[in-house]
Amino acid sequence: MSTNEEDRNLIAYCGLYCGDCFAHKGKVADLARDLRKELRQAKFDKTAESLSDIPFFKVFENYGQCYEVLGALVKFRCNKACRDGGGPPFCKIRKCSQKKGIEGC
Repeated sequence: MSTNEEDRNLIAYCGLYCGDCFAHKGKVADLARDLRKELRQAKFDKTAESLSDIPFFKVFENYGQCYEVLGALVKFRCNKACRDGGGPPFCKIRKCSQKKGIEGC
């Protein structure tokens, strides 16, 4: 596949360019994965628990929820472009375009 075909393939049926999307690039997911690893190795859950007793660091009582959100970000990646079967499976624009045999909406 030529570069032009690859670039064209990254244009979703709705007109969005997958190459610009953080989920397609994977950087956010990789950073979230690496941060979770560092936090686990540092046993930061214990630190957050201790610090949350200090009024200035009260926000650390939400550490568990933060760690959970980071876990969701790890999974928030799209390995395939829309035209290769990636993207949300419920996308009406893709289904409509494919049904009509058109490039996009």
